[in-house]
Amino acid sequence: MATDNLPAPVLSGPPGGATAVADAPSEAAPGSSGGKLKAGSLGLVGVLFMAVANAAPITAMTGNVPIAMAYGNGIAAPAGFLVATIVLTLFSVGFVAMARHITTAGAFYGFISHGLGQVWGMASGVLATVAYVVFEGSLVGIFSYFASDALGQWFGWEVNWLVPAAVCIAVIGVFGYFDISFAAVVLGVFLVAEVVLLAALAISVLASGGGPDGIDLSSVNPVQAFVSTPAGGGFGVQVDGEALAAGSAAIGLFFAFWSWVGFETTAVYGEESRNPKKIVPRATLMAVVGLGLFYTFVSWMVIAGNGPDVAMDKAANDSIGLFTDLAAANLGGQWVVNVYLFLIVAGSFACALAFHNAAARYMYAIGREIPAMHRSLGATHATHGSPHVASLVQTAITVLLTLGFYFLTVGGDDVAQGAYVYMYGLLALMGTMAILIVQSICSAAVIVYFHVKKAQPGNLLTTGVIPALGGLGMLYVVYLLFSNLSFAGGLASVSPFFHAIPWIVLAVFVLAGAGALWLRSARPDTYAAIGRTVLEETHERV
Repeated sequence: MATDNLPAPVLSGPPGGATAVADAPSEAAPGSSGGKLKAGSLGLVGVLFMAVANAAPITAMTGNVPIAMAYGNGIAAPAGFLVATIVLTLFSVGFVAMARHITTAGAFYGFISHGLGQVWGMASGVLATVAYVVFEGSLVGIFSYFASDALGQWFGWEVNWLVPAAVCIAVIGVFGYFDISFAAVVLGVFLVAEVVLLAALAISVLASGGGPDGIDLSSVNPVQAFVSTPAGGGFGVQVDGEALAAGSAAIGLFFAFWSWVGFETTAVYGEESRNPKKIVPRATLMAVVGLGLFYTFVSWMVIAGNGPDVAMDKAANDSIGLFTDLAAANLGGQWVVNVYLFLIVAGSFACALAFHNAAARYMYAIGREIPAMHRSLGATHATHGSPHVASLVQTAITVLLTLGFYFLTVGGDDVAQGAYVYMYGLLALMGTMAILIVQSICSAAVIVYFHVKKAQPGNLLTTGVIPALGGLGMLYVVYLLFSNLSFAGGLASVSPFFHAIPWIVLAVFVLAGAGALWLRSARPDTYAAIGRTVLEETHERV
C-alpha cells in the first residue's frame, strides 16, 4: 500500500495470478512470480480442513491435555483452553481484517509488509517460513513414534523409525506436487474421523452424567486457569514413587495455546480459494472458535469421565490411557482403542502434510518476488498449479532434518529419543517460538495499516483496540514460553540444539531483515516488490 496515503502503482504481475504493489512510486519492478497458483481449487470447507488439520485435534488433545493437567493447571486445564480461545479470537479479528483486503500465499509476510514495511515483512515472512518448515519435520518425528508403537502393538513388528519417516515424507512429497484439492480431500477424511471419535467420546460422558464424581463446573472456570496444580495434583498422585511436583499455571496455558498452532494458515490458501475475501475470514474465525469450544468440551468431558483423581493419575502416569481407557469403557472395547491409535498416526500424518503445504507456499510467495528465484521457488506447475519446486525443496529439507536427528543426536536411532524427544520436541518448540513472535508482530501491523497509514478505513474497535488486546495476549504467551523454556524442552533440554533455539530464531529474523535492508540500497526495484504480490481480485486501491 502506498506510503503517506498516495495511490500505489501497479507493477507487472504474473498472468492471471497476482499483482505486485509497491509502497512508493517507482518504476515497475520485477516482482512477479514464475507462475500462478491454481485459483478456485478450494472452497470454504477445503480451506477449513487444511487449517484445522494443521492443529491436529486428536494429537493436540492426546499430547497436550495430560501435560497441561499434570504440570500446569490440573483439572482446570479445560479452562486454559477457554482462555486461549478468547485471546486467539481477539488476535483473529485483526488478522481477518487484513485478509479482507490482502490476499496472498505469503499471509504474515504480506500482511506485515503492508503494515510495518518491507524490512519487518521480510524478517517476519522468513521467520514464519522457517517455523512451518520445521513443523513438518517435527510432525514426521511424532508420526514415526506413533507408527512404530502401533506396528508393535498390532503385529509385533520392530521397525527402525527411519522406515515410517521415509514413507511419510515420500507420500507427503507426492501430495505436495499435485493439485492442492487432492491433499484437501485426504486431510478432510482423516480430520472428520478424528473429530467424530473425540466428539463421540465426549458426548458419551455428557450423556451418562459424567464419571464417578459427575461433571465439575470448576474445570471450565476461567479464573482457575491461572491456578497452579498443587503437589500431588491435589489427589496424592505419584510419579516413580514420589508425589507429583507442583505444577505451573503458565505451563497449562502455554500448552493450551500450542494446540492451535497452524490455524492462521487459512490465509496461506487465499490465492487458491474460490472467494478469498469471504472464505479466509470465515474459515479463520470458524477454526479458532470451533477448535476452542471443541478442545474445551473434549478435555472437560475426559476429566469428568475418568473422575478428577483418576484423571490426574493418568495424566501423570498413562497419558494415552487417559483417553483410550475411557474410549474402551464408553464406546465399545478394544476395537475402539485400535481405531484411536490408528487415528493418532493418521492425524500426525495429516498435520505434517498441512504444514508441508503451508511451508511450500511461504517459500513460493517469497521466491516469486526475488528475480533470481522466479524459475525455482517462485515457479508453479503448468498443469497442477502447485508450487512444485518449493514443495520439492521442503521435502529435501525434511529429509535432511530427519537424517540429522537420527545420526547426530545421542540415542537418535531409538524411536523414543531420536523421533519423539528430540525431533518432535525440539522442532515443535522452535517453530512455536517463531510463529508466536510473528503473530505478535502481525497484531501491530494491523493497527499501523488501518490507523497510522490509514491504508483502508478501519473500525477503531475491530482494527485497533481488539488487535491490541490480542497482541498483548500473544506477547504474554511468548513470555510463558521463554519463562518455562527448559520445561517445555523436557528431556531434550540437555541438547546443544535446545540451547541454540532462541539464537537460531533471533539470527533468522535479524539476517532476513538485514537482507531486506541490503535490497533497499542495492536492488530498490526488488525491495519495492517485497510482500506486494496480491491476488488481482482483491487488489487494494486507495
